[in-house]
Amino acid sequence: MEAKGETQWSSIIVPSVQEMVKEKTITTVPLWYISDTEIPIIDMKRLCSSTALDYSEVEKLDFACKEWGFFQLVNHGIDSSFLDKIKSKTRDFFNLPMEREEEAVAATT
Repeated sequence: MEAKGETQWSSIIVPSVQEMVKEKTITTVPLWYISDTEIPIIDMKRLCSSTALDYSEVEKLDFACKEWGFFQLVNHGIDSSFLDKIKSKTRDFFNLPMEREEEAVAATT
């Protein structure tokens, strides 16, 4: 029996896109991974303005966190060469064999 205020959640188990591509079981991204809506975009400059807080941007951030769980952040001031390095390392990680990916993740927990 669930405790008061708690909800029991269950997940639908679906294979990862990377795994399906590596195993050559797909050639296109499955529809369940595709959304017809755009990922929320949050403007850091509007959030951190020293003149006046833009409450519409705060509301967008609140919505993105509550409804999506993630968002794209723009105007954050992070150097593009640093972001390129992050993208490269991420790509390298996802190009590893699945067993190596799992080992790398396990090593960080």
